[in-house]
Amino acid sequence: MISQRLFTALGARAWIVFVVLAAVAVVVPVLHLMLPETHPLHVPEFAVALIGKYLAFALLALALDLAWGYCGILSLGHGAFFALGGYAMGMYLMRQIGSRGVYGDPVLPDFMVFLNYQELPWFWYGFDQFWFAALMVVLVPGLLALVFGWFAFRSRVTGVYLSIITQALTFALMLAFFRNDMGFGGNNGLTDFKDILGFDIQAGSTRVTLFAISALTLGLGVLVVSAVIRSRFGKVLLAVRDAESRARFIGYRVENVKLFAFTLSACMAGIAWALYVPQVGIINPSEFAPARSIEVVIWVAVGGRGTLAGPIIGAILVNGVKTVFTAAWAEAWLFVLGGLFVFVTLFLPKGIVGTLGDLWARRRDHRRAASTAAEEGSDVRPSTTAAE
Repeated sequence: MISQRLFTALGARAWIVFVVLAAVAVVVPVLHLMLPETHPLHVPEFAVALIGKYLAFALLALALDLAWGYCGILSLGHGAFFALGGYAMGMYLMRQIGSRGVYGDPVLPDFMVFLNYQELPWFWYGFDQFWFAALMVVLVPGLLALVFGWFAFRSRVTGVYLSIITQALTFALMLAFFRNDMGFGGNNGLTDFKDILGFDIQAGSTRVTLFAISALTLGLGVLVVSAVIRSRFGKVLLAVRDAESRARFIGYRVENVKLFAFTLSACMAGIAWALYVPQVGIINPSEFAPARSIEVVIWVAVGGRGTLAGPIIGAILVNGVKTVFTAAWAEAWLFVLGGLFVFVTLFLPKGIVGTLGDLWARRRDHRRAASTAAEEGSDVRPSTTAAE
C-alpha cells in the first residue's frame, strides 16, 4: 500500500528514469570488471570515467531545470553554486594527501607551502573529515543561494535583470578565487588528489564506485524533483513560472516559492560538482566562468526544459558531441555549440523531449479523433439504410 502511494506520488516517468539509471549503475561496472578487455562488450576504464562525468553534468542540468524549467528562474550564474560544491570536495581531497605531497608537509597542502603559508587558514578546518566536507558541499552553495535569492526575489528582480546579476555573482567569485591570497590554490586550483575515504582515487575499483554513486545520485535527484513538482507546492511553482503576477495577486508568497526552488537547485548543483571533482582530478576557478553556466543552460534547452528526462538527455548528448569535436576539430566546437543553440531556439523551442512529447500527443489525439469518427460512422450507417 505504501509502495503504491509512493509510486503514484512520484510518477511513473520518474521511476522509469530511476530504474534505468540504477541499471546503468550496475551494468556498466559489471561490463568493466567482469569481462576481459578483448570482449566486444567490455567497457574500458576511460569510458567509465567519461560516462561518470556525463552523469555529474546531467545532475547539474537537472538542478538548473528545477529553477528554470519549473519556476521560470533563468540563472546564468549557477557556476557559483556548483563550483563551490566542487571546491568543498576538493578541500577534503587535498587534506587527505598529508605528507605525501611534494613538500611533505603533513598539514599544509603543497600550494600553501609554496606560497609561504605559516598555518592552515581557519576555513580549512574540519575538511579532513568526510562528513564535514559532505555537509559543506550542500550547505555552502545552499546558503549563498538563500542569501542571494532573499535579496533578489524580495526586490522583485526578474527576467533578464536576474540573469545578469546571477552572472555577475559567479564572475565576481571567479575573480576572487583566482587570487593566491584567497587560500584556494589561485589559478592552479586544487589537484594531485591521492585518495578518498582511504581508497586510491586512481584505482579502477574506486572509479567504478564513483560512477555507480553518480548514477544513483542522479536517479535520486530525479525522484526529488518529481516529488516537488507533483506536489501541491509544485503546482504553485508552475503557476509562478507561467503567471507570476496572478499568483501573487491571489495570495501566494511568490518570493518564498522562488527562494525554495532556487536554493534546492543550488544544493543539487553543489552535489553534482562534488561527484565531478574526484572523477576528473582537479577543480580551479575556471569552473566559475560565466561561459560554463551558459553551457549548462544550453544543455537544458537542447534536452527540453520543464521535463525530467530532457536535461539528462541534453547534458549527455551535448557533452558527447563536445568530446568528439574537441578531439577531432577543437577550434570548431564553439561554433557548433552556438549553432546548436540557435537551431534549438528557432526550430525546437521545447527541446528534444518536449518536441517529441508534442508529436506523440498530436498523434494520439489524431488516433482518438479517427476512432471517434469511425464509431460515429458505424452508428449512422444502419439508420441511413433503414431510411432508404
